[in-house]
Amino acid sequence: LSVVVLKARHLPKMDITGLSANPYVKVNVFYGRKRIAKKKTHVKKCTLNPVFNESFIYDIPPELLPEISVEFLVVDFDRTTKNEVLGRLLLGLHSPAPSGASHWREVCENPRRQISKWHNLNEY
Repeated sequence: LSVVVLKARHLPKMDITGLSANPYVKVNVFYGRKRIAKKKTHVKKCTLNPVFNESFIYDIPPELLPEISVEFLVVDFDRTTKNEVLGRLLLGLHSPAPSGASHWREVCENPRRQISKWHNLNEY
């Protein structure tokens, strides 16, 4: 399974000063309800429209894909306080959004084909 985190647009301002966030994306892969892998992108400094263009490869047999979920957490990196989650996207079996479930269905039905879509983040 190849997962690409391309970019985000219009992230919310997080700092009191109204300055930009320092976002990065945590990618968690779940088999059923158990996390089996986690990776994260590099932090993009001072931007609400980050371009990550990072890909992650996971060794998952195609027959298990229907039981896999991929969670994307967009996080604001903060050196002084706790990193804050800006939003969440879940693709796969347990996706609360219809777009997440339909995207994952398309991935499962078309193994070895890249399926790209924009998604809105949900509150975490």
